[in-house]
Amino acid sequence: MPYVAVSALSHAGLIRDHNEDSLVVGPWTLCATVTRNPQTFVFPLGEPLVVAVADGIGGQPAGEVASALVVRQLAALGPVLASEGAVREALSMCDQALYAAADSDPGLATMGTTVAGAIVLAESLISFNVGDSRVLDATQEELCQVSVDDNPPLAPGQRTTSLLTQAIGGARHSTGITPHVSTRAVTAGARYLVCSDGLTDAVPEEELGELLRVHDDGKAAYELWRAAIEAGGPDNITLALLRIGE
Repeated sequence: MPYVAVSALSHAGLIRDHNEDSLVVGPWTLCATVTRNPQTFVFPLGEPLVVAVADGIGGQPAGEVASALVVRQLAALGPVLASEGAVREALSMCDQALYAAADSDPGLATMGTTVAGAIVLAESLISFNVGDSRVLDATQEELCQVSVDDNPPLAPGQRTTSLLTQAIGGARHSTGITPHVSTRAVTAGARYLVCSDGLTDAVPEEELGELLRVHDDGKAAYELWRAAIEAGGPDNITLALLRIGE
């Protein structure tokens, strides 16, 4: 029977004093906490399966609240996210929910989060993101980024930036969001990496690709995390590795 294997972990890194990332895999959520080892889940292929990472915006209040709210909403909506339109609507609902929560509690004002993820269907995958968390296609030898970073243009020689051009929440008043959403066919053997920028800022894409060529599932998730830690672990690290099996 065709299946989806998802190996995931979330860790604060070595510098941050707490974890503002959250994760959703189907009905399961991990919010602003730490997994000591990768967790692997197996689901039958067919009904919509949501896998996503939300990275609370640092330097603003309650990033962990924002990221948790988004993944919990996606977990609740996951079974009906069978089209690009449904995904766009769900992300807009997440944005509205963050502003509603902030309006009810001044301590949450300007809280925000990025989000990136995938909806796995029987024969296709819908990728989505708002902000600079990423979805990467790891099926072939070379990694291919399918998400779109919401960052301003980088200066020559600059590899990363913490500046965002849009996020879920993150301001005093909502101006709406324009999610990046796309659909691609998938078959057995397809692999995708969903992660926060605590992984991709710390570890160059070439190194990520090499680790994914050598390892799979939980071992791959562990080695990716270890690479970010060995690079100094400057930020929270959250990742989920999807594999379509048969």
